[in-house]
Parts: sequence; C-alpha cells; structure tokens
Amino acid sequence: MNKDELESIYRDIKEIKIQGATNIAKAAVEAYIASPTKENKRKLKSLRPTEPMLSNALNFLDKYNGEEILSHFSKSQEKINKFALRLIKNGMNVYTHCHSTNVIKALIYAKENRRKFEVYNTETRPLFQGRIAARELAANGIKVTTSVDSGMFELINKSDLVLLGADAILKSGIINKIGSEIIAELAYDHNKPLYVIADSWKFSPRNVEIEERDFHEVWNNAPKDVKVINPAFEKVESKFIRGIVSEYGILRFDDFVKKAEKVF
Repeated sequence: MNKDELESIYRDIKEIKIQGATNIAKAAVEAYIASPTKENKRKLKSLRPTEPMLSNALNFLDKYNGEEILSHFSKSQEKINKFALRLIKNGMNVYTHCHSTNVIKALIYAKENRRKFEVYNTETRPLFQGRIAARELAANGIKVTTSVDSGMFELINKSDLVLLGADAILKSGIINKIGSEIIAELAYDHNKPLYVIADSWKFSPRNVEIEERDFHEVWNNAPKDVKVINPAFEKVESKFIRGIVSEYGILRFDDFVKKAEKVF
C-alpha cells in the first residue's frame, strides 16, 4: 500500500466516511497489515481517540495474525446476534440511536429469525448517522420510524426496549454518540430497559478522550460572534444500563467489566 492509499484511509476514518467502531477497526487492521510500521500504527491509533476497539485490534496484532483478528469481528457478531435475539420479542417497539454495526446486525438477525417488531430511531445530528441506520434497516424489511433528535421523548415513551451501541466501554459506564446520556436517563425514568450491544473489544480499562469535532459539521456558516461546539460523544453511567450484550453473553454491567478486565 503506497502513501497516497494510506492517506486516503486516514481521511476516511477521520472524517467518518467509514462508519461504526467495528468497520473503523477493520479498516485500521487492514491498513496496518498492508504497511506494518510503527509510524503507521501510531497514526492509525491517533485518528479516533474515542474508539478503543481500533487500538485494541491493532494491539492484538502482537499476539495474533491479521486473519485471526479480522475473523474475530464476524464470530463475535454471530454470538451477539443470538444473545440479542433473546431480548427482542414479537410486537415490540425497539428504540435506537445513531448507527451501530453491532445493533443493526442484531436487529436484522432478529428479523431474519421471524421476530416481528418495529424500530424507532433518531436521525442523529449533525452527520445524520441515524438516517444511515434507518435506510439499512428498512432495506432489510424492518419497519422504521425516524424523528429529529429532540423528538426522542415521544419515541422512547412508545418503546418497549432501548438498544444502544457503544464506542467505548469503561469501568463506570459507556461512551456513545452525543444524545445517548439523555436517552439513557429518559429510559431509566420511564422504566424502559436499556441494553448496550457491543463487542468486548470496545472495553478500555482507562478513560478515553471525548472527541470534539469540527464545529462546521454543526453550522458551516455560523456568525463569527456565535460559538458552536461539537462534542461527538458523551458518557452514560452504568446505573442506567440494564445489561451489556456482547460475545460474552447478556451480563450485568459489573459482571461484564470483571470479565473484560481479565483480557485487557
């Protein structure tokens, strides 16, 4: 892989043209395999500081070969799908936010296994990843209702189950797309069970940096006297999370952390 090709991958990861923590990690591993230098690994790790899955996958290349690393993602998803299926019942309304590969694939798997349910989701400004999720779900025959982010209260109220992905799982909670914290608090206050669907490789024993993205994504031509902020993620405390659905199974948050700490 030449320098121009590497730079193209760097841009695609940085600019979120590659969507989802799993796809980002895959792209990073493939880029490193093609150019296995310390500088390339350092650069790849720096692109998305809120994505420990990227760093974990690259670190595991010290123990396993590229094929083993890449096969982990599909094998883990297969297990996640089967565990998540236990949560999704016929007639349910399922609420989700942003675009999580783990969540989307689990929902599609449930549809393929004859679960009849509807998905509610929010469009997820400023980059509208929720619209990407809605298109993908609808293309697989799943009924979807989408709202602007500020309409989340009504959709959560109508839902039976809330499924969020995670960009990072910490010892005390998760880091996920902005909007996830209020979703979690609303679900908790209204007794809507919230589960996080995520590969265990998203676990980080250390705190991660919350990525602040270019404000032009929010308001490209903002007046010069208006300050625009664009935090891409926020933390959801573990007390709001009913369980973590990973390749380990459906576990309470603390039980998941104890298991993950033995690996990472």
